Amino acid sequence: MDQKLDMLGKVPLFAGLQRRDLEQVGRECDEVDLPAGRVIAKQGSWAEEFFIILDGTVDVTRDDKHLADLGPGDFFGEMALLGKIPRTATVTATTAVKVLVLGHREFNSVLASHPSIQRAVLQALASRVATLEPERHH
Repeated sequence: MDQKLDMLGKVPLFAGLQRRDLEQVGRECDEVDLPAGRVIAKQGSWAEEFFIILDGTVDVTRDDKHLADLGPGDFFGEMALLGKIPRTATVTATTAVKVLVLGHREFNSVLASHPSIQRAVLQALASRVATLEPERHH
């Protein structure tokens, strides 16, 4: 658990959390290693998980168009969980990746318990929506 806590402490999303809060988040998530080329999230599929990248990189595409490259400290999957909608993009590992995975129940628990995490996730969501749908934001 100590190594997991050290990794969690380096993730910007969890910056400022006390050790006991990091321990709670650590208990809620699973650490998973995935090979390069693995599709982690597929556009149009229903979401059950939120991902935080600890190591490696992923490619984010929508309708086969490149949107972003994400790496350590970045996260994805929040849009589908918060909106209870199908995934809005496909995320594919471009290298071997190590991710932390929170199921939808654990994700909601972490957000409810930690307003600073909730704010960071909502800010990222707003930014991503503005990027994905530039003609629609007001």
